[in-house]
Amino acid sequence: MSHWGQINLMDPASPVQEEMILFHDHAMVLLIGIFTFVSYLGFKFTRNPFFTRTLVDAHTLETVWTIFPGFLLVWLALPSLRLLYLIDEQQDSSIVLKVMGHQWYWSYEIPSLSAESFDSYMVQEPDLKPGEYRLLEVDKRVSLPYNMGVNVLGTSADVIHAWALPSAGVKMDCIPGRLNSMNMYINKPGIFYGQCSEICGANHSFMPIVVESISVGDFLKKTENL
Repeated sequence: MSHWGQINLMDPASPVQEEMILFHDHAMVLLIGIFTFVSYLGFKFTRNPFFTRTLVDAHTLETVWTIFPGFLLVWLALPSLRLLYLIDEQQDSSIVLKVMGHQWYWSYEIPSLSAESFDSYMVQEPDLKPGEYRLLEVDKRVSLPYNMGVNVLGTSADVIHAWALPSAGVKMDCIPGRLNSMNMYINKPGIFYGQCSEICGANHSFMPIVVESISVGDFLKKTENL
């Protein structure tokens, strides 16, 4: 279900993304409040006929407008730090998904299930079927079980890529010669789309990501048939 304040953010499919949207709403309340207050004061000052050239200091006012913004920053920083630690937390994961970026496609492997690696290419526009999304569909989707932790390991074979799945609250850099790790927990079935979020070359816009979230039973059956 969409949140009223998420504007153009994707519907959440993981607890982390739900927390991100809540933090977005939290920050927007603060920003709109500050904008409204400053706009009101600016309007009042332009309509105020009284002024003075002898007033050079107001210690009480300066104290208030120093301490009050400090409280607002703390009000914004505390949930931000909490969300940061939630994103970086490494929990015990039942499945490991290995992701490797290439120019310009993705390779996937689930070593714990002895599944062979496969490449995922974007479907060209003439080959799209009715109902499929242009520049977002791939010939081979990644199938993962929902309500189960997944540890995503990312690297690259050539240049820096970024494996991003906004609905799951995941965005991880894939760097040559380095292995990055990030946890992902999808809590609902569905098909979720993402794209490379790093400018990695001429065809950067043509390496989409598609994750199909299925039940554990269907996942095991599909893996056995690979």
